Amino acid sequence: MGTRAWTICDVARDEYLEHLIVTPGKVGGAARGYRVNKRRLRGGLRDGVDVVELDNGQIQVVVVPTRGMGIWEIRAGDLRVGWQAPVQGPVHPQFVPLMEPSGLGWLDGFDELLVRCGLESNGAPEFDEQGRLRYPLHGKIANTPANRVELSVDGDAGRLELTGVVDEVRLFFNKMRLTTTYTLQVGSRTLAICDTVTNLSAEPGEFELLYHINFGMPLLEPGAKVIAPVRRLAPRDGVAAAAVGSWDTYPPETPGVKEAVYFMQLHGGNDSRTEVVLRNSAGSRGVSLRFSVEELPYFTLWKNPQAAADGYVTGLEPGVNFPNRRSFEKAKGRVVCLMPGQSRTFHLELEVLLTEEQVRQAVARVEDLARRGPAEISSEPLPDWSAV
Repeated sequence: MGTRAWTICDVARDEYLEHLIVTPGKVGGAARGYRVNKRRLRGGLRDGVDVVELDNGQIQVVVVPTRGMGIWEIRAGDLRVGWQAPVQGPVHPQFVPLMEPSGLGWLDGFDELLVRCGLESNGAPEFDEQGRLRYPLHGKIANTPANRVELSVDGDAGRLELTGVVDEVRLFFNKMRLTTTYTLQVGSRTLAICDTVTNLSAEPGEFELLYHINFGMPLLEPGAKVIAPVRRLAPRDGVAAAAVGSWDTYPPETPGVKEAVYFMQLHGGNDSRTEVVLRNSAGSRGVSLRFSVEELPYFTLWKNPQAAADGYVTGLEPGVNFPNRRSFEKAKGRVVCLMPGQSRTFHLELEVLLTEEQVRQAVARVEDLARRGPAEISSEPLPDWSAV
């Protein structure tokens, strides 16, 4: 049988693999051209960070179990999918001061392609009546290491699966578990993501979850576009409102410009699946993000056109809520409640588009979804959506 499995980390059993290399010769089966490499990074702010590199012959995905099972980057030939943050990462959580008084310490570790925001909260920092920080920016899950990581390789089917378990738990507070599985088929340009959030407590618990999926150069450039099947769209604030007419197009690097954020609901197909495409200015390369509007009903577009040295980046961000203050989202009914032992599962796919034809086909699918109804675009923030 051409199937093998490895336990990379299991805290409960005190098991840990410092290094692991998996190739077809170790697995058997007909599939060829893949490789898995688990290693620990050394030096600088990345010292002690574990990464698992999944290479299926078409794309190489770098997963970071130390950072909540986030994805640092994807490479496809000469194309790097991700962005260049001012910080050199991936950053070990020990160097991220989440609870610093400003509530913005999360930014010290932010440089991934895919970073999850949550679970207790996932939006802007929130303070109590005395000005003390209650919830930091974007929550804690991205800076919580996985306590169990397992690799499974099916050499007959040509399938690589990496599963990680991250617990966000605290006495007298929430006890949530995130179980993540990444699946790659040999020769495919698509990464499948399946996440399950489970309430481990004997009492009801609440959570928020947002997928902060970030892209910089070379896909992001002047004239690059995002194509989405918009059902409703509104700017988050006045800055975004001033540029709502060009919400889908990216300007050149502009030092000192403020970020613009747009909140949306998207059309889904009969199966509730939707798709968003980001393409470069020529339409010759891009990425496609697919997910369910039933599982992730709200979508945030983040545009940060600062100079490259300061973080020229955009975020495509499906979520169970908008990234406002937690109390605001709670009041608007967008915080999820799980009963004891209850779970909620989310499915996403991220595809790398390497040719003009692949981009054209993806854009055509989005345009087909957009025909399901008109786009309702507001020129001003909506009171039910925006807390600023």
